[in-house]
Amino acid sequence: MKIPFYKYQGAGNDFIMIDNRFLAINHHDPAMIARLCDRRFGVGGDGIMFLQSKDGYDFEMVYYNADGQPSSMCGNGGRCIVAFAKQLGVIDTETDFLAVDGPHHAKISADGNWVSLQMIDVDTVTRDAEAYVLNTGSPHYVTFAKGLTDKNVYNDGYAIRNNETYKVKGINVNFVEPEGEGYFVRTFERGVEDETYACGTGVTAVALAMARDKGQTGTINTPIRVLGGNMNIRFNYDGAKFTNIFLEGPAELVFGGEIELLF
Repeated sequence: MKIPFYKYQGAGNDFIMIDNRFLAINHHDPAMIARLCDRRFGVGGDGIMFLQSKDGYDFEMVYYNADGQPSSMCGNGGRCIVAFAKQLGVIDTETDFLAVDGPHHAKISADGNWVSLQMIDVDTVTRDAEAYVLNTGSPHYVTFAKGLTDKNVYNDGYAIRNNETYKVKGINVNFVEPEGEGYFVRTFERGVEDETYACGTGVTAVALAMARDKGQTGTINTPIRVLGGNMNIRFNYDGAKFTNIFLEGPAELVFGGEIELLF
């Protein structure tokens, strides 16, 4: 079955996009998903998304990690699928869609390259020694790191993700260093099992954890630099709950083509 696909990237986090509103693709095949995401034997990507019809919403986002397994929420993927939906003519400049962690609202710029995605509210932040642990649609571990530019994020992230506490369910590991008015962040992602150029739920977790660490409340804007570019997280925090959380950044079409699917 030969079908069209598109490749999108959001601050270097890259995804394969497939319009599945009418194709009725049965995509529950981990081996095939992993092959499509393989950077040598497939299209290549940190994950793959199927845009599907869903009653009551503009569309549904179905996401798989690069290892072929269904994933928890992907923030940059959510922003990219909004840009994809605009390209398809499914939406104009605003949308409400359904993802694995529930409904999401998003706005996209007129040129289609900047997406603001509302994330789930967060009311639980715990500690693991000096690190913060919280769920922003996916579980995240947030820890400070000095000399982050030269840090071996793969080795250190792999060790934390696979320690006795997290090895069964996995966790995304974010290393953060203050930079200017914001932060520099590098992330080891479960499912990809490697460092990625950006992680949307990860930078969101970092922004919330840093507000908690600094004792900030009110309306907060947090610029964050990742390997793939610059992002922004804005939210409200009353000292107990984070609300009106928006993950903002670029979402760009890289290329498109056709591929044979053997589902």
